[in-house]
Amino acid sequence: MVDFSGVTTLVLAGSRGPEDPVAKLGGVSHKAFVPVAGVPMLVRVVRALLASPSIGTIHIAIERPDLVRGDGELSPLLASGRLRLLPAEGSPSRSVSAALDALGTPLFVTTADHALLRPEWVEHFLANLPAGADVCAALARDQAVMAAVPETQRTYLRFADGAFSGCNMFAFRTPQSAGIAQLWRQVEAQRKNPLRMIRLLGPWSILRFLLGRLTIGAALDRLGTLAGARAAIVEMPFGMAAVDVDKAADLELAERLLAQA
Repeated sequence: MVDFSGVTTLVLAGSRGPEDPVAKLGGVSHKAFVPVAGVPMLVRVVRALLASPSIGTIHIAIERPDLVRGDGELSPLLASGRLRLLPAEGSPSRSVSAALDALGTPLFVTTADHALLRPEWVEHFLANLPAGADVCAALARDQAVMAAVPETQRTYLRFADGAFSGCNMFAFRTPQSAGIAQLWRQVEAQRKNPLRMIRLLGPWSILRFLLGRLTIGAALDRLGTLAGARAAIVEMPFGMAAVDVDKAADLELAERLLAQA
C-alpha cells in the first residue's frame, strides 16, 4: 500500500436522505453529490484536499459508499488508496467519534457540503493551529464574511468580543480531543431539550452568552473544562470560507461565486 504523508483527513458526507431540500433541488438521492457548477460537491471538496500539500489519506464517512465507488473521478482514488471509506454513524459527532477511534489523531475534519473549499484555506488553518490546543475550529468574523460575501446569510455566534461563523474545518490534534467529540454528542442528543442543555453547559455560561457578556475565550475555557481538553480557534481571514451549501439560497450563491472565479 502506498504511504501518503500528511494529515489524516475525514470528510463528513452523511445524508438526511433524498428528501433533503438541497438533494431534491439538485435532483440527486444524496446531498453530497449535488452538482455545483456541474461538479458534485463531494468531488469539489476532494479536489481541494488533494491540492493541499498538508493533507494525507482522505477518508469519507458516508452511508452510501456505492455512490463514491460509482463516481468516475473518486473511484480511481479509492483504488489507489488515496481515498478510503468509512460508514456514516447517523450524526456528525458520532461519525467523528468513530473516526477518532479508528484512525487516531491528529485528524483534520471537513464536510462534503463545503463546496467552495480552497487549498489555501486548508493550509492557512493547519499552519496556524495554536500551540498546546487539543482541538481547534476555524471561524471567521462577521466583518470578514460580509466583506467577502455581502449577499450571504450566515448563522453567527455572538460573543462579547465579536460575532463568528463556522468554516467547517476542525483539527483533532491529540487523544484528549476525543472528549470534545463526546461532548458534541451530548449536545446533539439534548438539542431539543433546552433545560437539559442548560444543565449540561451550565446556566451561568448560557446567561452570559445571552446577555452578550461571554467572550469567545471564556466560552472555549468552559468547553475545555467540560470536555477535559484544551479548545481553541483559528480565525480565518477568508470570509468566503464560512459559506457551505445547506439550503437552496446557498446553492445559488455557490454557483454564482464559482461563475465569477
